[in-house]
Amino acid sequence: MRLLLISDTHLPLRAKRLPDRLLAELPRADVVLHAGDWVDEATLDLLESRSRRLIGVYGNNDGPGLRARLPEVAYANLGGLRFGVIHETGPAQGREVRCAARFPDLDVLVFGHSHIPWDTTAPGGLRLLNPGSPTDRRRQPHCTYLTATAADGALTEVTLHRLPPR
Repeated sequence: MRLLLISDTHLPLRAKRLPDRLLAELPRADVVLHAGDWVDEATLDLLESRSRRLIGVYGNNDGPGLRARLPEVAYANLGGLRFGVIHETGPAQGREVRCAARFPDLDVLVFGHSHIPWDTTAPGGLRLLNPGSPTDRRRQPHCTYLTATAADGALTEVTLHRLPPR
């Protein structure tokens, strides 16, 4: 099962549209996971229309329309793994321990908010992934997103994709 992980698209405030390279990934993905801060409902509509399956949550910059359509935390079983998606996980310091305590039944937690790509494993085995942002690199050298494969209870081929400057 091919996964596409994105977060913090912030359209149309940080960019006018999603990058073409990211849009080209949509038909290849079995599941798209978006960890919040969409900002506009048009991006949600676009991803719903182009994704086989979309799992998304709202973020701190998402207004009432998005909050009415999306949960704060989403859960799914994908490729034999228990996934969670949330926008905010708090400060980087102590994140692994804090998230492992809050989500003891998960194998993988996808999160956003910081725009900083993150890939660590907490004590006990919880994998934490932040795809960064495909539209707002903030203090990072590149805008980014992640792809991965989930199959037979294993997460493999986790790849951070760096987008060219706009």
